[in-house]
Amino acid sequence: MSFSPPASPAPSGLNLAQQEAVNYMHGPCLVLAGAGSGKTRVITQKIGRLIQSGLKPEQIAAITFTNKAAAEMRERAKALIGKQAKGVLICTFHALGVRMLRQDGAVLGLKPQFSILDSDDVTSIIKDAGGSVDAATARQWQWTISAWKNSGLNAEQAAAQANGSEEELVASVMARYEERLSAYQSVDFDDLVGLPLKLLREHEEVRNKWQAALGHVLVDEYQDTNATQYEVLKLLVGERGRFTAVGDDDQSIYGWRGATLDNLKKLPQDYPNLKVVKLEQNYRSTSAILRAANNVIGPNPKLFPKTLFSELGEGDPVRVVDCDSEEHEAERTVARILSLRAEGELLAVGAQHKAWKDFCVLYRANHMAKPFEKAFRKAQIPYKVSGGQSFFDRAEIKDLCSWMVLMVNNDNNAAFIRAIKTPKRGIGHTTLGALSNFGDTFKLSLFESLFSHSLGSVLPAKAVGSLQEFGRYLNDLEYRAKRTVGAEDARVFLTDWLKEIDYEKHLYEGEDSEKVAAARWSNVMDFCDWMAQRCGGQIDDTSGATVEKPTKTMLEVVQTIALLSTISEREGDQDVVTLSTLHASKGLEWPHVVLAGVNEGLLPFKLEDEDGSNADSIAVRLQEERRLMYVGITRAQRTLAVNWLRKRKKGRDMIPGVPSRFIAEMGLDQTTIKEDPREKLKALRAEFAKKSADALAAAAANKF
Repeated sequence: MSFSPPASPAPSGLNLAQQEAVNYMHGPCLVLAGAGSGKTRVITQKIGRLIQSGLKPEQIAAITFTNKAAAEMRERAKALIGKQAKGVLICTFHALGVRMLRQDGAVLGLKPQFSILDSDDVTSIIKDAGGSVDAATARQWQWTISAWKNSGLNAEQAAAQANGSEEELVASVMARYEERLSAYQSVDFDDLVGLPLKLLREHEEVRNKWQAALGHVLVDEYQDTNATQYEVLKLLVGERGRFTAVGDDDQSIYGWRGATLDNLKKLPQDYPNLKVVKLEQNYRSTSAILRAANNVIGPNPKLFPKTLFSELGEGDPVRVVDCDSEEHEAERTVARILSLRAEGELLAVGAQHKAWKDFCVLYRANHMAKPFEKAFRKAQIPYKVSGGQSFFDRAEIKDLCSWMVLMVNNDNNAAFIRAIKTPKRGIGHTTLGALSNFGDTFKLSLFESLFSHSLGSVLPAKAVGSLQEFGRYLNDLEYRAKRTVGAEDARVFLTDWLKEIDYEKHLYEGEDSEKVAAARWSNVMDFCDWMAQRCGGQIDDTSGATVEKPTKTMLEVVQTIALLSTISEREGDQDVVTLSTLHASKGLEWPHVVLAGVNEGLLPFKLEDEDGSNADSIAVRLQEERRLMYVGITRAQRTLAVNWLRKRKKGRDMIPGVPSRFIAEMGLDQTTIKEDPREKLKALRAEFAKKSADALAAAAANKF
């Protein structure tokens, strides 16, 4: 089948609909940007157009949902408008919230140096607020509290509308949790939107300041906004409503974390003069792929009906591949990837199919990656698992890193709070709250405050003694780290330290499962070995040989700790196959995509198994699952294969597999879509071998 390479939209660089979106600047604008329709191009071009019309770069804000998207937009804006792009505020909702709270949070009682807690810190504090409950319960409460915060509720409001004794209990925990955050001068991730909303809603002078500062606000992925983010947007733009919301109701797949299509429904109601522009031309996918996508999303109710179209040619038909099991599916996927690469070489257009990074396997849940990893390793296919947790993001590693950060930067308050509470040492939130207030009063960090002669005036002698004992121990660690040289000494240092703070006991007491605790302790051992290796000296390399490396002190290695969290981000543009969940794939694209495990019970996910679900809630969930399938289909540029399993694992059992209803909804020609990629690979290899033999024979004949 034919495939035309992506073409530029128009001589001006924009098609007519894109030009309309870019040139409308004097009121509220909703750009309905279908998958692959050039939304980022529209946003960056509109930034340039706004500056051209007289707005200063500093008066423009472009809000995205990920740091990666913000970085990409900055690069595109810089390429388009040059140095002026530096003045444009391009960031996530949460980064904007940090900026607002650093500047104006004092009216809410926040000092500019407040700490931002990560998810593990939050779980720990909620466990404390709930009376040291198990981690699983604390995380459940954490999700409920997060949902309430994203709906704009504080603890008092949550208690007022609590439904049943369990929600009443969580609301009371939320109240104690909020007290601790205030005492620690800390905020969580949800507060980075919730507190700016409170700022804008309750403080007129702050609201007027920000409305005067921002002449136009652009919001990317608008369909992913939650109720709180929408209210922040409304208060930022005021009655003038000078904003551009860019989104696609067909790609709203984050309902489980608070995103709501109600925000799209509200726009025409809240802004009657709303300008709606539809971007329906797709520059990514072939017509065959888009037809399947349009068919799948068709049954969903439409807020703003649109149909994607492509001028890239019909392309290859979408393939449906039936597989006997997860392992069989992985084998067939390996064969498909290898056959597409061999086909490219055979046709002498290897550039189209040669790179491993042209291929992606998408699945509903993280656990589905394992069979593919095993099959790829066996076939020696390089790959990466996208969206997996970084080693340095694990709670136990972050615990140890907080101590190390504090060794080299005593003034890091966030590291101080984590280190002094991990493991617990009888220092509670009341003591830390008083310490924080003391430091705030005298402009001291938490660590500096420990040894102030005046600390005894605000804390009892026993509390002061416990705090100073921690401070002295940290100073002793730093002293020893300076004098620890080489890998062997480093191992002794790290082993002694972990014993002194009794960290292994802390891990086992904090987990309900001994197996999970053992795995976490194993991670700690790996981390310590890695740190020791970095200290150099005589070490064993991967071949088993002993080599000599330049020695460093433990403290010198610790000083690089700030770089550790970015190690996983330095992969660059690797030539590897991507394994990714469907949710993590949104906004990305690949020439060749395989959708894995497209079975009932996986995609859509367990609709009929939900106890107590009524017909309306099941219908809403089915619509979001259909949008997830649509997102998966529209990641593909040139070819798409959709796999389903005849049998699949459920726990330790194998159960019969049923193809997803979405496969039938794609409306494919059943006579052309089924294939066995292994047979195709065999035929291609045979044909390639024959051509190679013919070429060698011809060369030999010419030689003689």
